[in-house]
Amino acid sequence: MAEHCCSAKGKELERLAVQAEQRRVLTIVLAINAAMFFLEFGAGVIAGSAALMADAVDMLGDALVYGLSLYALARSDRWKGGAALAKGVFILAFGIGILIDIAVKLRSGIPPSSTLMLGFGTLALVANLLCLRLLWRFRDHDVNMASTFECSRNDVVSNIGVLVAAGGVVLFASPWPDILVGAAIAALFLRSAFGVIRSAMPVLRATHS
Repeated sequence: MAEHCCSAKGKELERLAVQAEQRRVLTIVLAINAAMFFLEFGAGVIAGSAALMADAVDMLGDALVYGLSLYALARSDRWKGGAALAKGVFILAFGIGILIDIAVKLRSGIPPSSTLMLGFGTLALVANLLCLRLLWRFRDHDVNMASTFECSRNDVVSNIGVLVAAGGVVLFASPWPDILVGAAIAALFLRSAFGVIRSAMPVLRATHS
């Protein structure tokens, strides 16, 4: 009996230690993404880059996602499933917002500043690679952390896309590389949104049954 009690306490302490580490990591990546949103979005506005602004909005979305993850961390599977569902809705909304911005860019036809795109795209890539490294060991922990890792992985792909777009703008002196990469980032958001929503729904249904 005493052995069983000690074992149960040990497992509970281990669970609490993992939660504390998750909370610390999520707080760090939230701060990184919130700071990068302001830097990158401002640069995107000045540069006139749809891809850079799309990437910045992704940073804002991730900051909200990490906040929701922190809220759901020590809660039940129902809360975690709900938080994952909310993340999916956020990502979906941002993807639609980017498509609207791209439609506006198509009307202007002015190439963005490739120098700002390269500089801030590189900075965002470094920031997101750091976030990905911090989140890596929690990627399969539960649906909440899995959806959080999914968002960070998408960011790295988006950052690389921004750098490719900047190179295309330099090479062709055209806004089209920026517009096409912005559209690709939007498509990635929409695909990710539906994936996160699909993974959250079974968890929510299980908690209601």
